[in-house]
Amino acid sequence: MPHSELMPIGLFARRTGLTPSALRFYADSGLLPPAEVDPVSGYRYYGADQAARATSLRQLREIAMPLTAVQAVLGAEPAEASRLIDEHVAKVLRDAAAVRRKAASVKASLASLTGVPGPPVAALKGPVLKGPVLADAIEQVLTATACEPGMPVLGALRVEATREAVTLTATDRYRLSTRTLVPAEAAATAWAVTVDGDGLRAAVADIRRSALVRVEATPHGFWLRIADREDRHCRLLSEEFPDHRLMLAALPEVTSRVTVSKELFLRALAEHPDERITLRMTPHGPHGLNEPHGPHGPHGLNVLTRDEEHPGVPLTATVTGRDLRISFELTTLYPAVSTAIGPDVMLDLRGADEPVTFRSADRGDLTTLAMPVKPDRSG
Repeated sequence: MPHSELMPIGLFARRTGLTPSALRFYADSGLLPPAEVDPVSGYRYYGADQAARATSLRQLREIAMPLTAVQAVLGAEPAEASRLIDEHVAKVLRDAAAVRRKAASVKASLASLTGVPGPPVAALKGPVLKGPVLADAIEQVLTATACEPGMPVLGALRVEATREAVTLTATDRYRLSTRTLVPAEAAATAWAVTVDGDGLRAAVADIRRSALVRVEATPHGFWLRIADREDRHCRLLSEEFPDHRLMLAALPEVTSRVTVSKELFLRALAEHPDERITLRMTPHGPHGLNEPHGPHGPHGLNVLTRDEEHPGVPLTATVTGRDLRISFELTTLYPAVSTAIGPDVMLDLRGADEPVTFRSADRGDLTTLAMPVKPDRSG
């Protein structure tokens, strides 16, 4: 190849994002030999057609892929290369999870050696819960968390244990979800801790695969004791969790109630063209059946559009109480409905500017409160 079509190593390095020393290393390892080496000066030259391979090599090394795997990927067909990359990423994630668990264990051991002795673990020995049930509860309640810099408690889960129940609670200020579980084995004593949400998310898969899981709170962390698997440790937060019980106690009386099919409700929300959803609740007629369409659309639950003249999407629902129109952000409303347990969801409404309670129509152990927004009446 004529020298006019070749690039010296410095220019090729700048074009591909690799350093000259890295190019020499990859040349010596056989991954990226130069197109030509001057026999007198020893200068290395690369062709423009080698740039794509060099860039891919750099990207694969940036995700910590070993040289043998890089060589296999670069020599494979696209489908096989994609499979090899996925295998590498899965291994990195498994290794990272193992390192995270080991680091948490080491930190807990160091804290116990250097910190002020706290109450014995036995005093905070937690209840035993069914693993699949606990995993579902964690995922359901964590939908009401948010990642907000400076307020890590909004991404956390409050875990409260008594002899009768275990309660999980989370809030992002616009939603509040809580679920109560009946333990297979009661706690020795009552306790409450605020647990890092990311740590619990990472442990959900192991929890779900275990029939029984014991949860324990210690002075240095929250432990999930999983049979036949390595125990999982989660970080505790020192920030004070919002006083959700005070807020719940201060809620006004329910003025309207709606029971509707969860599947149909979610479908209407998914197909709604706007990010803000307005609901219209119109009570049933005196005989408990929907009356014919009135001036504002059919009686029951109506998912409105921005077009005031359009009746929106009517849903078959049981509605009692006051006629009410209320609006939500889709990102608030959809999770509140989707995490409800069972085929039907019940809405307890207190007014257009008061929190709405979402729960199962026949089970009350999972409850979500969602804040409405001011109605958007723009056409």
